[in-house]
Amino acid sequence: MAELVKVVVDAMGGDNAPGEIVKGAVEALAESKDIFLYLLGVEEAVKQELSKYTYDRERVEVVACSEVIEMAEPPVNAIRKKKDSSIVKGMHMVREGQADAFVSAGSTGAVLVGGQVLVGRIKGVERPPLAPLIPTDNERGCSLLIDCGANVDARPSNLVQFAKMGSIYMESVMGVKNPKVGIVNIGAEEEKGNALVKETFPLLKACPDINFVGSVEARDIPAGVVDVVVCEAFTGNVILKTYEGVGATLISKVKKGMMSSLRSKIGALLVKPALKQTLKAFDLEQYGGAPMLGLKGLVVKTHGSSKSVEIKNSILQCVTFQKQQINEKIKEKIQLADAK
Repeated sequence: MAELVKVVVDAMGGDNAPGEIVKGAVEALAESKDIFLYLLGVEEAVKQELSKYTYDRERVEVVACSEVIEMAEPPVNAIRKKKDSSIVKGMHMVREGQADAFVSAGSTGAVLVGGQVLVGRIKGVERPPLAPLIPTDNERGCSLLIDCGANVDARPSNLVQFAKMGSIYMESVMGVKNPKVGIVNIGAEEEKGNALVKETFPLLKACPDINFVGSVEARDIPAGVVDVVVCEAFTGNVILKTYEGVGATLISKVKKGMMSSLRSKIGALLVKPALKQTLKAFDLEQYGGAPMLGLKGLVVKTHGSSKSVEIKNSILQCVTFQKQQINEKIKEKIQLADAK
């Protein structure tokens, strides 16, 4: 029997914890036989949610935690003081090799701080970025956005590393051969952009181990013209939140339009299967969470408002990540670059 991928799930993190978190965990167990889950949180609350479902009890362990890190808490203080919280305890399990991955919908700040301080960075990685998949109109139906929330004040060398790590992820996890890399800019010309983009552009252009194709404007990202979208976290977060807002608004408008008259209702019945499939492409939940690349272990951050489907997909994402040995490949590429 193949060795199971051990995933720690923060059952107390997010707006819908522990209900949606536990539900997503159970759904992941049903979909994959390759995972073992540690559900971390207030024991009574987690077990009460688990009692609602039928699942393989041999592949689940509830780990009791007496503390919870709230969304509004200062992250550094929370990590330092709440040693028995699900986030801190889960990160320690990854660092000590008890688990392969950690998934949380909890405080972004606490997850980012915990990832760097508790799990630790791969030697040579300057700043670990958050890298979610976003829906685009290319063959795979998605591109990687890197960084979307971890490093607001990035340097050119950071963005070069993001491009390299993003390329490894798209090639190994998504099966994209020689992924196209673009830097977010306000125009296609090389001389355009702010100081960071202008300094980074020639560095990316000089990288022999990535397929850099130049600038990508925001309007071209949904078309999937590049596989890896490189930017600092401020820009990345604006892109991600705009995606979420436009997607939700579009779906709402389409539904209202379909229900506006008897004729449109009849038409809606005819196009419903195709429309459902099309609208699904705008749903970010199907892509799982954002892995924090460049750490010694895998940390995946999902939306604070995550429902069970995003939790499930984030857990399943960990299996691919582990089997493709992404951390080892990042370590090899970064350290090779440092040696030159």
